[in-house]
Amino acid sequence: MIYQAKSGHPAGSLDVVDILTSLYFAPILRYQADQPQWPERDYFLLSNGHTCPALYATLAEAGYFNIDKLSTLRQLNSGLQGHPHYGSLPGIENTSGALGQGLSQAIGLALGLKLNQQSNHVYVLASDGEHQEGQIWEAYMFAAKKELNNLTVIVDRNFIQIDGRTETVMPLASLEAKITAFNWQVLKVDGHNFPNLINQLKQTKTQSKPTAIIAKTIPGKGIGFIENDYHWHGRVPNRVEYLKGLQELMIYDN
Repeated sequence: MIYQAKSGHPAGSLDVVDILTSLYFAPILRYQADQPQWPERDYFLLSNGHTCPALYATLAEAGYFNIDKLSTLRQLNSGLQGHPHYGSLPGIENTSGALGQGLSQAIGLALGLKLNQQSNHVYVLASDGEHQEGQIWEAYMFAAKKELNNLTVIVDRNFIQIDGRTETVMPLASLEAKITAFNWQVLKVDGHNFPNLINQLKQTKTQSKPTAIIAKTIPGKGIGFIENDYHWHGRVPNRVEYLKGLQELMIYDN
C-alpha cells in the first residue's frame, strides 16, 4: 500500500500489525463488521494515526469494506487518507493526525459510556513518542480521577520517532513507573507474542482501574533492513526494497 502510494510510514505500520490482529481476530473487540455502528460494540481508536495502513488492512480483512479499496491509500477522494478520518470508512472511530490527542478522545468516549451505564470497552493505541506530549499526562490524570476501568491504552513502545530514538530525542525511561504513579493498572508485554498479548488484552476487561499495556515492539517487524531503523519512520521503499521486503515477509509468514 505504501509503495504504491509513494507515501506513508512503514516502520510503525509493520510493528502494530500483531496488536491489531490480536484485537480484531483473537478476538478481543466485540464488533460486527456488517453493522459498524452496532450499539454494543467495543471501540478502537488509533492515536498514532500515521500507522493507519495497518488499521485499514485489518478492517478490510475483518470485512468492514472490500479489500480492493486498499490500493487507493492516500489518493485524492479516497477514504483511506494518510491519517484516519472519522466517517471516511466504516470502522474508523476517530480522526487522528496531531499526535497526543487520541487518549483524550478515548477518555471522552469512555466517560460517556460510563455515564450512560453501558458496558462497551474502549481501546486506544498510542505511540511512545506521543508520551512526550503534555496532553497525554493530563489525560492519564483525568482517567484515573474518573475511574474509567472501561478504558485501555496500548502503548506502542518501539523506541523510535521521526527524528531518532525516543531515548535520544526525549527520554521516556521508567514509563511503567510514570503511568503507575497516575494510578493506572500497568501491564507489560512483548507486542509480537500472540499468546501473551491476547492474555493481557483479555485481562483489561476485569480491572478496577484504567489499564495501560506497554507493548514492546520492533519497528519494521518482519523486514530485516527496516527493523529498528528510525529512518524508515516515514520513508517509502524503492522497487528493489519493496520486492526484497515482500520476499522477507513471505518467509516470515511461513
